[in-house]
Amino acid sequence: MDSRCSSSADSRLTGRRVGSINSTALCARVESYDAGQKKCISDVRRTFCLFVTFDFLFITLLWIIELNVNGGIQQQLDKEVLHYDYHASFFDIFLLAVFRFAILILAYAVCKLRHWWAIAISTAVCSLFLIVKVILSKLLSQGAFGYLLPIISFVLAWIETWLLDLKVLPQEAEDEKNSDEELDDKHDPEKGLIQQAIEQDLHL
Repeated sequence: MDSRCSSSADSRLTGRRVGSINSTALCARVESYDAGQKKCISDVRRTFCLFVTFDFLFITLLWIIELNVNGGIQQQLDKEVLHYDYHASFFDIFLLAVFRFAILILAYAVCKLRHWWAIAISTAVCSLFLIVKVILSKLLSQGAFGYLLPIISFVLAWIETWLLDLKVLPQEAEDEKNSDEELDDKHDPEKGLIQQAIEQDLHL
């Protein structure tokens, strides 16, 4: 009778131990999930988004300076926007920066895309447009800004492509792989304890 009571008590104790270990494992998984949720944007992706924002603001600043230098902002806005001329206006280069900013921030900051297709479309459209504009337009005869705006816009678009393809996506893939390995290593001792508890229960 005493041995039965002792065996029953040991079984209840083992059950509690297994339940406690299971609870610990569950809590550890929840904590790791919460930590992943809190850091929803990696450092390299944040740097990329900051550079995309810099690209937009820098092109905007250059365009405003160009408007001011060539006769005043209000007068030049009327000339370049209301009476837009593809061959002489810089307004489309500004719109190109807006397009690049919108598509990249939407894809890689809002939607957290992990693929290169959005940057590929953005860079291809920008490069093609700028090359055609430089060939067909009269920008090069309009002073320093005729060179600066298209060249800087072209270079920034390709720097963004380089950053995403060679820095952001590979780094995030590597970080995710290391995190999975660390999580597995963390839960391995817990799995061992659970196995030992089950074996002891079977022996009893």
